Amino acid sequence: MNSALLFSGGKDSCYALFKAKKNDEIKCLISLKSENDSYMFHYPNIDLVKIQAKLLDIPLIFKRTNNKNELKDLKKMLELAKKKYQIKAVYSGALASNYQREKIKKICDDLNLKSINPLWNINPVKYLNELIKNKFKIIITGIAADGLTKEILGKEINKEMIDKLIKINEKNKMNIHLEGGEGETFVIDCPIFNKKIKIDKAEIKMENECTGRYDIKKISLIKK
Repeated sequence: MNSALLFSGGKDSCYALFKAKKNDEIKCLISLKSENDSYMFHYPNIDLVKIQAKLLDIPLIFKRTNNKNELKDLKKMLELAKKKYQIKAVYSGALASNYQREKIKKICDDLNLKSINPLWNINPVKYLNELIKNKFKIIITGIAADGLTKEILGKEINKEMIDKLIKINEKNKMNIHLEGGEGETFVIDCPIFNKKIKIDKAEIKMENECTGRYDIKKISLIKK
């Protein structure tokens, strides 16, 4: 089945793509760049999806938007994908956010498209371990929750980081898989990339003790 995938470059959309490619033909990726923080769409380093799309060898539909128009713009992009690529379904990396899932489903229903969420309600710890098992290399690029601090920005999600997130969850009850804007991630390598991404230069910007982001300034690509 010809499908599109909502793509942010983070762990959830990349892993949803990894799963989707086993069942369907992903004809295009769809990314929106919001002018400000969004309840719907990824923000840190979103321009780098253009590089990731090349590593995936999948066409990318990319558009700037804002909080006022993001859902209208998403609908226009899905209409374009339906016309250009004859898609029948839309995949997303939604994990536990009903707000995000329902908004996407409503747009898909309006366009007679199937909305598919292959990661929905997955166990958080099992999910992070599954990513590592499947050789996903992921760094944390944004934090916005009590207990998360500057020290984890730019760090890879590995066994040690999972243990740290579990301990923070026990104390602060934040989402271990960083759903709901509590954290953002960026995938630097995975089985479906044809090259690895190396971070050459980045800058940490903090708004307060537990809110900040890891802005990637320069990258290089490494052959596998």
